[in-house]
Order: sequence, then C-alpha cells, then structure tokens
Amino acid sequence: MTLSKLDQAAQDAGIAVDFTNANGEQVRIHDETKRALLAVMNTPQGKAPPLPPVQVFTPRRPRQCCPQGKGEFSWQLETERGKTYSGLLQAGETFTLPPRLPQGYHRLTLRQGRQQWHSRIIIAPRRCYLSEPLAQGDKRWGALVQLYTLRSDRNWGIGDFGDLAQMLEQIAAHGGDFVGLNPLHALYPAQPEHASPYSPTSRRWLNMLYIDVNQVAAFAQSAEAQRWWKLAKTRKAVQAARATDYVDYRVVAELKITALRLSWQHYQPEQEFLQFVAEGGDHLRYQAAFDGILAERSAQQEKEWGWASWPETWGNAHQPEVQQWCAAHEDEIQFWCWLQWLAQQQFAACWQRSQQLGMTVGLYRDLAVGVAQHSAETWQDPQLYKLGASVGAPPDRLGPLGQNWALPPLDPHEMRARGYQPFIDLLRANMRDCGALRIDHVMALLRLWWIPYGETADKGAYVSYPVDDLMAILALESQRHRCMVIGEDLGIVPPIIVRMMRSHGIFSWKVLFFEQERDGRYRQPAAYPRQSIASASTHDLPTLSGFWQAEDLALGEKLGMYHDSVLHSLQQQRTAQKQALLDALQQAGAMPARSRQPALKQPLTPTINVAMHSYLARTESALLGLQPEDWLGMTMPVNVPGTVDEYPNWRRKLCVTLEEMFADKAVKQVLTAVNDGRKAR
Repeated sequence: MTLSKLDQAAQDAGIAVDFTNANGEQVRIHDETKRALLAVMNTPQGKAPPLPPVQVFTPRRPRQCCPQGKGEFSWQLETERGKTYSGLLQAGETFTLPPRLPQGYHRLTLRQGRQQWHSRIIIAPRRCYLSEPLAQGDKRWGALVQLYTLRSDRNWGIGDFGDLAQMLEQIAAHGGDFVGLNPLHALYPAQPEHASPYSPTSRRWLNMLYIDVNQVAAFAQSAEAQRWWKLAKTRKAVQAARATDYVDYRVVAELKITALRLSWQHYQPEQEFLQFVAEGGDHLRYQAAFDGILAERSAQQEKEWGWASWPETWGNAHQPEVQQWCAAHEDEIQFWCWLQWLAQQQFAACWQRSQQLGMTVGLYRDLAVGVAQHSAETWQDPQLYKLGASVGAPPDRLGPLGQNWALPPLDPHEMRARGYQPFIDLLRANMRDCGALRIDHVMALLRLWWIPYGETADKGAYVSYPVDDLMAILALESQRHRCMVIGEDLGIVPPIIVRMMRSHGIFSWKVLFFEQERDGRYRQPAAYPRQSIASASTHDLPTLSGFWQAEDLALGEKLGMYHDSVLHSLQQQRTAQKQALLDALQQAGAMPARSRQPALKQPLTPTINVAMHSYLARTESALLGLQPEDWLGMTMPVNVPGTVDEYPNWRRKLCVTLEEMFADKAVKQVLTAVNDGRKAR
C-alpha cells in the first residue's frame, strides 16, 4: 500500500500511523496528531553524514559498518582506555571494526580532506548482571517500602535515610535480602506539596527531605543550629509532625531546611564535597540554581509551581538573566549542592551497611518513566524533552479517554544524536549504591504514547524508541555497576518486550492479583518464572487486606470513580477472585484444606494472611518483594491512580513505628513463614 506523504514522514520519524486497541481493533491515528507530533520532534535534517552518530554492537551482531558517500576516508578508532587504531577505507564498502574491542564506549572518526565526522561505537554484553547466588538457584526476599511512610521514634515526620538503615538491619535480622524503594528522585523542597515520586524535577538527583538531619555533622557542630533544636517550639513541631498519620510535607520541609540552613552557615567545605560538586558539573549546578530560584520565588508567591510562571527571560537555565542570578547567588547554589551531597552520602552509607550485613541485592532503586513538565530537567535541557507533548496511555476499558501523565517525552532522535549520553547518565545516576534497579513502565524502551500538549489522551499516537540499542546499553551499565534490572511490565505488554526482557536478563514483575489463568484460577507457585520478582501488590493497587475486604472498591465509590453498574460488576468479580485465591492457597498446601468455609464469609484472619505470604514465598520467582502494609493488615492505599486532590496520595504512613513493627508477634509469624517458604526446594 502506498503511504501518503504525511504517513511516510510520520513513519520515518517513528510515529505509528495506527495501533491495536484494548479490544483488538486496528485504529488509525488522526492526521492532526501526526502533524502536531512531527512539529515538536527534532528529526534529522539535511544530508546524512557518512556514519550515524552512534552504533551499538552486541555479541550476536557483526561488528561492521558501511560509510556512505564517495571516495576514500582515513579512519581512527580510539578506545575508552585510549588505545588507537587507524587506516584507510572506501565509501560504500563494509568496514570491520578492529578485533577484540572490549566492552564500552569508543570513538570512531572519519576524515576526508578538511572534513571529519565522529561516531560513538558501543560494545555491549548480551545480558544484564545477575548475582552469583541467584545464578546458582537461591531465592531471596525483601521489603518493598515507600520510604516516606516509615515511622520511627527519631525521625522528623517523614521516613528518612536513618530509618532506611534501621530497616535494612531488621530485614537482614529476619532473613531478608533487600529493601526495595520508591523513586528517590529530587522533588521540590520549596514546594513540598508536589509529592509524587513519579513526577520528579530530576531523575539524576535525590530528594533532600530524606536527609536524616540528626546524622549531619555540621548540625551537631553548629551552636546556632543546636540552640534552635533545643527550643521547646522546635521539639513540639517535630513531635507533632512525627505523630501525624499522613506526611505533612510543608512542615517537614520547613523544619529540615531551617536546620540545614543554620548548619550551612558555619560549614567548612570538605574535599569530598568539593569533588562531588566538580563531578556534578553544570547539571548539578543548574539543579541547585533551580532549587534556589524556586525557593526565592515561592517565598513571594506561594502557589507558583515550576518555571512555567517565571518571566519569559528566566524560562531556560542558559539565559543571561539566569546567569546573572547565579553569579550573584553563589552561596545559595553551594547550599543546595551541599544538600545533594548530604543525601548522596547518607544513601551510600545505607548501601554499604547492606553489604556489611551480607545482603546480595541490598537495595533496589526505582527509575520513574519521566520528569514533570516544568521541572529542573526541562529547564536545563528543553531540546531533549519535548514540551509540546506529554506521555500517557491510549483508551482502554477502564479508561475510555486514556491517561495523560503530564510528563514530557524524551526525543528519541535527540538521544541518538547525542550518542545516547542522556540515557547513559540517567542509568549511572540510578545504578549507583544499589544491587538492583526497577524500571517503571519498561515498555517505554520500545514505545511511548505521545499526546500533543493540550489534547486529551485519545488524541495521541505511539512513538517508537531504539529498543535494541537502549537494552544493550542497559546491559552494559548493569554489568559495570553489578546492578540487576527489574522491568515493571504490568498492563498491556507487547510480545517483543516479553521476549527481549527474557533474552537480556531483565526480571519481570509478577503481581499475585494478576496471576490468574483464563478460567479464573490463580497460578500455582511452580508456574512463576524464575527470572522474575513476585509480589502481592504494588503502590498503585490495594493492600492484601484492602483487597480481601474490598476496601478499594468502597473507596473508589466514595471518590466517585465508579458508576453503579461498574461497581456491582467489580464486587462480583472480587468475590470470585477471593474464592479462587482461597482455593489456590489450599491446593498449594499453604493453608489446610479442611477449611471449606466460602471466602465470602471469611475475614482476613492472621492465618489467611500468613498463608498468602507463605504461598508467595514458595513461588519459583528468584526474588520476592513484600509490603509492610500487608504484614500489618493495613487497608488504606498509599496511592489511588486517577486522583489528585481527591485522595492524599504519597502521604499515608505505616500505622506503627519500625520498633513496634518488628516486635509484633503477628509480623514475626509472617516473616518466619516467608523465610521457610523461600528455603523450600
């Protein structure tokens, strides 16, 4: 079939002209959508160079390239370690790279007369890193923690890196191997109510509210900071913040920034801090400048968010007015850099402690799918992020209008033009100080649903990404950092992603609620794939207790999320799911078969809770992640997708402190059953 000029241009740019919807039907993309997305992309223009800007080679791909053009070229290849090769080649002829090139990032240069062209050569391994105990068949478990939810007798109203260290100690003492975390990405300390860890201002830096101020040496050494700390007003405010059931981000931010500003006034920069600032370069400097400017402007206009409402001449980090502000506020920039350094130091200490405790995975981090529209990242690099579009999901049965996540997409053409350096930097920032990295919405390596800015989600189209190259780089950085990779592959997953995850050694995610056969039966533990992490639930789903008691459906009804007919159907479905789950527990031997009482009449007793955890522990999945909320029988979720102000997302704390949780007999019983199940062969 002959394509129209518009369709051809769209396909050349990686924009799909049609897609298969949730009903299996082929849907054509509107011409207006194609034009709008083409307009925001940085598609290559002009005559193509002899070589592409980057070429990625894996063990199965011949290490050959074919320069375009005419005549003879001289070439030079410089390896990552500085070794050079050179020679002559003819345009249009296949050129084989030097033999035994090591894995890594190399630079190939072609010269012809006064012209020269560069191409990055990336040699990548076939698979991501896998630790030896897991490769030998061990099965490990850990806790899946939203860090801000942790309570303790010493934090300042939000879970912090001090609590994380304590959590690691307790998990190790109870036989666990890791603590899995929500994204720790930088948010907005001057506007702390914007609390979603999945809409960060930067994915390369950390959330400074997780700093344990009590561990900061400068805080203990500052007489002024200590006088403030000993004030009855201060102690009362901290105790009140600690006592709330939901994180009061504004109070927490005010307390911590006040304490840290007082500490900074007499801080003498250490060599380690100066080195951190030097290594962070312009990216860290502009992140700090963004935080400083936002703090200054928020003090004047409290409801202002991001850089969208700044004067036009301040809408880009590289504009003269911004440079003038930076020159006049060097101390402020250094302060925000210092907070990043403190956060990095404390998180690194948690990682080191996990290794001292003998944990294999230790910590796993979470990489969000993008950054917020008016974030520090988009302010720094508007060419990389396409502000004329947003990513989301196409319409389906549960969301007939689709989803708009308000996250600007990365331009795949710009990424490639830069030799994938932005992607490499992102992985390096998130693979440090951890044993595994979870990639949220791993399908984004293949494609993303782009929506023209201002349009509804049903007016979008899929845009493809260079998945082969990105997965190869992911494997290379994974091996270099000795960091496993977990792909969040829930929802509609293209078959190619399933195959590529398996072949690249990326762990799949298996959630108990979704592991059902077509006839409604729950899959038995032996049916779970080895290369996966199993869990009962996620931060976007109800807790085990909430599921069993249908509290999520009651909450959805209260929030006006369901029509009566939909709610009735979901309630009937839940009754069937509970019975199928009870049957599965009995079939697997996790629960005595003598109990034949229908699930409808059974509350979630401690016996059933232990049985469900035992069932998950017996799965063949190499990793098992469990939520403390489920150990404690909590019913309220931490997040309700599709809500913003209707529900206090990303704020609900655990119902007890860490000290109380691990002293609880019911929790100990659950963890004993998990340990026994993981050891069973």
